[in-house]
Amino acid sequence: MARKSLSFPAIFPALLAYSFSLILFCRPIVGAHDYHDALRKSILFFEGQRSGKLPPDHRVKWRRDSALHDGSTAGVDLTGGYYDAGDNVKFGFPMAFTTTLLAWSIIDFGRNMGPELKNAVKAVKWSTDYLLKATAKPGVVYVQVGDAYSDHSCWERPEDMDTLRTVYKIDTSHPGSDVAGETAAALAASSIVFRSRDPAYSRLLLNRAVRVFNFADKHRGAYSSSLHSAVCPFYCDVNGYQDELLWAAAWLHKASRKRVYREYIVKNEVVLRAGDTINEFGWDNKHAGINVLISKEVLMGKAEYFESFKQNADGFICSLLPGISHPQVQYSPGGLIFKAGGSNMQHVTSLSFLLLSYSNYLSHANKVVPCDERSASPALLKQLAKRQVI
Repeated sequence: MARKSLSFPAIFPALLAYSFSLILFCRPIVGAHDYHDALRKSILFFEGQRSGKLPPDHRVKWRRDSALHDGSTAGVDLTGGYYDAGDNVKFGFPMAFTTTLLAWSIIDFGRNMGPELKNAVKAVKWSTDYLLKATAKPGVVYVQVGDAYSDHSCWERPEDMDTLRTVYKIDTSHPGSDVAGETAAALAASSIVFRSRDPAYSRLLLNRAVRVFNFADKHRGAYSSSLHSAVCPFYCDVNGYQDELLWAAAWLHKASRKRVYREYIVKNEVVLRAGDTINEFGWDNKHAGINVLISKEVLMGKAEYFESFKQNADGFICSLLPGISHPQVQYSPGGLIFKAGGSNMQHVTSLSFLLLSYSNYLSHANKVVPCDERSASPALLKQLAKRQVI
């Protein structure tokens, strides 16, 4: 599979996987490492990237309201959301992935977050409020605000920016199943976060996720084909949109428990290439995440019809083990995961998150992963992930 050209901001969605992997180490301070403080600062980073009208409880006091007219040139309200890690552009594709992974972190590890849980939930809602605006019109998803070229040529605070705030969208004539699929996944995953906290809001998110997924599936195509000059090479979809459709269906199945999404996943497993590039996970390639997410049900003994996804997840785990890892996965002399291409830390953080998630699933099921002549225990996976953080 071709590798993508990455710009620096690709580290933004990866940062959250890093930040929530920190909380899994039971002692808040280990040696010189204060994981609770690192978690607090990681979530605070997201608050520093907020766009729009800031709330009274905003903790980054040197930030002010910005981009209060976003969307006005298109006659819509697109205020809010997140800027992209040092830029003033709002890229919908990585923002949606960030939201999905942040929601997944809360679903699986929220109990470990202590006082930061409320801030993590606020971080999700800041994004989902924006994604609801971006998907308010049926058959349309607004996927970017700001011109990346003019933005990157002018380094300035968002409060002072005078660069173009061009609005880009996908629609039935200009499809983008990748960004629409990821947006549906974000909304569905977030609906689980708010299921007990705000049932009405949770239902709104889930209903919107269903509508956006149907649009993504019915009008198939890559958004980098429809909007190439705007989104490439920044967040150009190289991997294809098929994985986002499966990813969205997996989250809709988890959120709704409806049979239609189970049947969609089983029917489209081969067509949408669920087993491709299983040792990749990031804002463009969801394959390893799909397999790990779905495998939880298999490990819990609830979904034998998803057994092939567990086999893929096991293969992913084996591909990461030092000594028998996949040719695309290497380790530095100090033990850091290394994959060729730019922004290596996005691979380190996102893969570490999956290692920790799968470790928990295996532990609850009292299982290990067989890898040729050795096996990977939950403790081994956690140890490998911890080595990436320390």
